[in-house]
Amino acid sequence: MTDAVQQRYARFAEHEAPGRSELYAEWAAGVAGDPGVSAVLARIPENRRQPPLVFAVTRMLGAELGDYGGWRAFVTAHADEIVAECTARRLQTNEPLRLAPLLPVLSEIEGPLALLEIGASAGLCLYPDRYSYRFTDADGAVRLALDPADGPSEVVLHSRVGGALPPMRLPEVVWRAGIDLTPLDAGNDRDRRWLQGLVWPGEEGREQRVIAALDIAADAPPHLVAGDALEHLEELAARAPQDATLVVTTPGVLVHIPREARQALVDRIRRLPARWITIDPPALLDVWEPAVDADTWPDFVVALDGRVRASADPLGRSWEWRAAAGV
Repeated sequence: MTDAVQQRYARFAEHEAPGRSELYAEWAAGVAGDPGVSAVLARIPENRRQPPLVFAVTRMLGAELGDYGGWRAFVTAHADEIVAECTARRLQTNEPLRLAPLLPVLSEIEGPLALLEIGASAGLCLYPDRYSYRFTDADGAVRLALDPADGPSEVVLHSRVGGALPPMRLPEVVWRAGIDLTPLDAGNDRDRRWLQGLVWPGEEGREQRVIAALDIAADAPPHLVAGDALEHLEELAARAPQDATLVVTTPGVLVHIPREARQALVDRIRRLPARWITIDPPALLDVWEPAVDADTWPDFVVALDGRVRASADPLGRSWEWRAAAGV
């Protein structure tokens, strides 16, 4: 089993971490050549020993961002706690930047809005009205700047946009709720450190963005429900204000749900008196209108009620509006 761990971490060190986090590449390469640490990680269930999850857990527990030798010493000294935490946790990337390619879609919907996110984590994608946006061209020049009515936000979402800019405005949000298997509390120190640990070292500005968004969520917490979305969706949707348009969002979560349950959830969402916004890999769903060629489509699909609106980087760093072209 240690061989499988070493092979997995070698792949991460060689193909996944370079260009994104040189420190994680170093740690993973260390694990790949270290039977002792690999034996510790082999005690973690296979679906919970991904390098980003393991590294985030160690950081949450107090590992410093230093060389492999220091990290190895921490793992050796805290092996049982690391195994227990990794077994109980799952990756919960909560990236507010995903709202950048979703903002033009939200702008199409008549408000006020009641937002319900599936896979909400700490709910950082439930505050599109509380963040500032800077949409830029390929050279970094700002094409459009939007701020909340009360002034620029501590969270500024920078996103590169190709092609034409669609009309955009900040929505009026009157209700925020979410469902997650293990929701996080933006005001809880341990949960905050967990989300910060999920940001890879070297991702410039991302940790600061997440921390600022956590402060906003802690100041006005959303209503988060723990459990399976299929069990709680209809009950939670019924709590939305009747004078608001209910918008269900699934940004980046459907890919983590097994196929049968995913299709059942999509069917359940589409039966609600609600609008549905999602961002997914092009081959994940067969609901796209018009149909998308997964082999040629760039990045992920952003859609409203299944209707294709944009192509986008899965974390929102860049996007292109494609609805006007009918493709």
